[in-house]
Amino acid sequence: MRYLLAPAVIACLSVPALAQDQAPPSEVLAVHDYVTAVSADRIEADIRTLAGFGTRHTLSETESDIRGIGAARRWIHDEFERISAECGGCLEVMYVSDTISGERRIPEPTEVVSVIAIQRGRIDPDRYVMMSGDIDSRVTDPLDGTSDSPGANDNASGMAGVIEAARVLSQHEFDGSIIYAGLSGEEQGLFGGQIVAEYALDEGWRIKGVLNNDMIGNISGINGVINNTTARVFSEGTRAVETPEEARIRRFTGGEVDSPSRNLARFVDRTADQYIPNLDVMMVYRLDRFGRGGHHRPFNAVGIPGVRIMETNEHYDRQHQDLRTEDGRPYGDTVDGVDFDHAARLTSLNVAVMAQMAGAPPFPANVTIEGAVQPSTTLSWTAASGEAAENLAGYRVYWRLTDQPQWQWSRFVGRVDSFTLENVVIDNYYFGVSAVALDGSETPVVFPGAAGSFGE
Repeated sequence: MRYLLAPAVIACLSVPALAQDQAPPSEVLAVHDYVTAVSADRIEADIRTLAGFGTRHTLSETESDIRGIGAARRWIHDEFERISAECGGCLEVMYVSDTISGERRIPEPTEVVSVIAIQRGRIDPDRYVMMSGDIDSRVTDPLDGTSDSPGANDNASGMAGVIEAARVLSQHEFDGSIIYAGLSGEEQGLFGGQIVAEYALDEGWRIKGVLNNDMIGNISGINGVINNTTARVFSEGTRAVETPEEARIRRFTGGEVDSPSRNLARFVDRTADQYIPNLDVMMVYRLDRFGRGGHHRPFNAVGIPGVRIMETNEHYDRQHQDLRTEDGRPYGDTVDGVDFDHAARLTSLNVAVMAQMAGAPPFPANVTIEGAVQPSTTLSWTAASGEAAENLAGYRVYWRLTDQPQWQWSRFVGRVDSFTLENVVIDNYYFGVSAVALDGSETPVVFPGAAGSFGE
């Protein structure tokens, strides 16, 4: 492998270059402070509040101030407003809704209402990273909107994590924007995510990543395993919006495991290793659990990269169950089944990912690669310019063996728009490029071509 250390040749310098012997920091020290600011006590209080609404079923009461999904979403809206007041009005808080009817789990016209809070970026406000949790809960019968359904872990834990992330990150400024989202209608068919995804496209939001948090507080699995040091991240392998022509190209150039969602998952994994003590991320090469779904899927469906972050060992007695005890065995999703420290740890993972992505420069665009029947490999991309690129230190080129899950080697190459890795043969590796900020904040790796594009 000695040739991997051979000097690389810059193929093109079309933008001003930094000194090639000066790379940005390899970590963002402030991220460690954000991670330690996450409070398990505050998350516990929020989970208890959400579970205390009795039921948050999509078809439940909307007029009461103390019970039902209407009370829950108004409380979340008010909490975002309180957080905004503490940061001088830094959050734009809104409802995003539509009426759904004629569906198997929503037979009658029902307004599905999500709560959104936006923290605008300093220099690139139209570029977003989103963290989402689900507002709604359910029991055994998916149409039962009256029985008690505390939904403590599924998914008050994820929703509480979103609120806590807003508390922590709203105290700081970032170059890109952050969306904190409470999505409704998940248990009835992922309708809140569909509505918000369509709204985002209509508004022209350039969402580079959705971190869907669905069940982040359970450490005791139905399989008997108790584990508070791991989490799973699920991601799709190829883009749902891939065209037949793009699929044909991918067949010959690769990219089956390098969709933007998959490289977002790799970024989550790397962030855990670097910033979150005692947390190992398991990357699962599947859109979601086997045959099941989550609220990142509607975003993937329209071309917005999204992943699901959750606990590793689920306990099915505590999911979608009527509250009861049978033969001494309790069923139901109650607060006593939630580990608040674990929920805080996974929330801190989201905080670290979003802080880096919001702090990063614009993503490399139009990434291409060439090197067939040559000894070397050349990557090219459109370099960022203008005000949005104020914080751009340069770009980092990555490569890995094709059977490896994580990027293995990288090199910072400065403010260039093309780079050649001498004597690194294109046939033997996968390649990508990221954008790096002056403080070390970095984008996920962008794989060349349509297969890996995060959009413009």
